[in-house]
Amino acid sequence: INAEYMGCLIGMSASAFTLGHTTTQQDGQLLKTMFEGTGLCVEVEERLMDAVTGVSGSGPAYVYMFIQSLTDGGVRCGLPRPTALQLAAQTVMGAAAMVLQSDKHPEALKDAVCSPGGTTIEAVAALEEGCFRSTVIKAVSASATRAKELGKLSEAEEPDSKKQKV
Repeated sequence: INAEYMGCLIGMSASAFTLGHTTTQQDGQLLKTMFEGTGLCVEVEERLMDAVTGVSGSGPAYVYMFIQSLTDGGVRCGLPRPTALQLAAQTVMGAAAMVLQSDKHPEALKDAVCSPGGTTIEAVAALEEGCFRSTVIKAVSASATRAKELGKLSEAEEPDSKKQKV
């Protein structure tokens, strides 16, 4: 992992933590306060940590790929690459801000920008034909599954003297 490309460096990370058996709520609050210095931090049940990896741990790579794809589409349609990249990245940032700042579900926000018979609904139909949403869902699941596998490998390699007894 190259930390140079992580959202925590610009205060925009999305992190999660879980409290262990020996930690207190005060420990959790301290940890949350520390992580909030790098962006969003939420507490989840331990069983959900692999899902967190699939969404926010691997998520930046998915978003970078989406921005790359938007950029390449703009270039294909004639935009200079630097302009296409600026437009793509700002569009993603603006859409993400709308999701975080509004009380609307992402589907409602998407529907609001899809005019009947318009350009956006045609583009959404093309994304659906390419199984966009199910592909992203499968990517999150694949990452979470791999995180679980790596966790089991790590536990198997851990010396018995270091394993926490509960």
